[in-house]
Amino acid sequence: MRPGEMAVIGVDALDQLITHLAECGFDTRGPVLRDGAIVPGPVRGVGDLPRGVHDEASPGRYRTTEGEDDALFAWAVGPSSWKGEFFPPVQEVWRAKLDPEGKALTIRTASDREAPVAIVGARPCEVAALDILDGVLRRGAVPDPRYSSRRARAFVIVVECATPSGTCFCTSMGTGPGAEHGFDLALTELGEGEAHRFLVRVGTEQGGAALDAVEVRAPSGPDTAERDAALQGARERMVRRVEVDGLRELLARNIEHPQWEAVAERCLACGNCTLVCPTCFCSDVRDASDIGGTYRRERVWASCFDRDHSYLSGNAVRGSTASRYRQWMTHKLSTWWDQFDSTGCVGCGRCIAWCPVGIDITEEAAAIRRTDGATRSSGRPATEGTP
Repeated sequence: MRPGEMAVIGVDALDQLITHLAECGFDTRGPVLRDGAIVPGPVRGVGDLPRGVHDEASPGRYRTTEGEDDALFAWAVGPSSWKGEFFPPVQEVWRAKLDPEGKALTIRTASDREAPVAIVGARPCEVAALDILDGVLRRGAVPDPRYSSRRARAFVIVVECATPSGTCFCTSMGTGPGAEHGFDLALTELGEGEAHRFLVRVGTEQGGAALDAVEVRAPSGPDTAERDAALQGARERMVRRVEVDGLRELLARNIEHPQWEAVAERCLACGNCTLVCPTCFCSDVRDASDIGGTYRRERVWASCFDRDHSYLSGNAVRGSTASRYRQWMTHKLSTWWDQFDSTGCVGCGRCIAWCPVGIDITEEAAAIRRTDGATRSSGRPATEGTP
C-alpha cells in the first residue's frame, strides 16, 4: 500500500503485523502493564498488550484499572515515554581497561549496534514529542549520532487516542488526539467483540510494505465515521486547556511575577516532571571506575531542578526552588521557541499526574495570564538568580 491510503485490519492481523516486524529484524516494543502502570516493554504479539486495561490520572495521582472489554489501547499515557528508546536514561560513552601490569590502557568507544526499534502503540502526543526531540538532537546544530541513528532506523505505529485522562491537554498544543504525521502506520481502534478492528492509515513507504504482509480490507463509510466520532468524543472529554495565543510573550514579560514564589511554596524540586517529560533532553556526564581497572564514562539524564544544574563560576545561578521552577516552565512554553522554533510541550499531562504535590502547569500558566504584569509589592525580584 502507498502513503495516504487506508485499510481495515482485525486483531489477528495486528498480531501478524507485530510478528512480521520482528521477523524483519526489529526489536518490537509496545505498551505493557508492569507494576500497576502502562510502560514501554517488549511485545511479541497482541497477547502482550494491555487488553482491557484503563488508566485514571489527576494532579498527583495515577492508577490503572482492569475492565471486561477487549480494547488493547483504552488508556492515555503512563509515566514512561518513548524517548527512552532513542535517548536512554544512561548511555555508556566509552570504557577503558587497564592491563594487569598497569602499563597499557585499552579504550573502547560505544557504538549503536542494537536492532532497530519498532514501536507499536505510541500516542499522537508522543510522536509529536519525538519530532520535538528530533529538532534538538537530530536536526540541531550538533546532531547526536546515536540518537539520530536509532531514530532513522525506527518503525513507528501510532494509535490515535480515544481515551484521554484527566490530565491531558493535547488539543491545546495541537498534538492530538488524532495523528497527522510522524508515523509509518496510524491505527484507530474501533468496535468491540466481533466488530473489534483497526482503521489503518499508511504514512510511509516502509509502513505500506509492512501492511502488505497482513490481511486487510478496504475501509467503509461507517469505519471512517466511527473514527471521527471517537476522536471528537476525546476532544470533548478533555477538561484541561492552555491558552497558547501570546503565551510565549506572556511568560517572557513576567519573569518577576509573584506566582513563581507561590508555586515554590509547594514545589519539592524533586525533578519528577523532568523525568517523565517526553521532550526534556538535558544530560550530564559521570565517570566511574572499579578495583578491576575498568573505567567508564556515561551520559545520564539531568534535571534543571537540580541545584548544580546551573552551577557557574563557583555558585549555582538558580539557587531557589522558585527560580528553578520558573526556568523549567518558561523554557518549556516560551524560550524553547527561541532555541528550536517550536514549543517544548505536547500536552501529555505527565508532569501533572506525576508531581507528588499535584502542581498543574496549565493552572500556573492561567494564573500568570490572569494577573499579567504583577510584581511583588516590595519591588524586590520575585526570585533570586537570573531567568
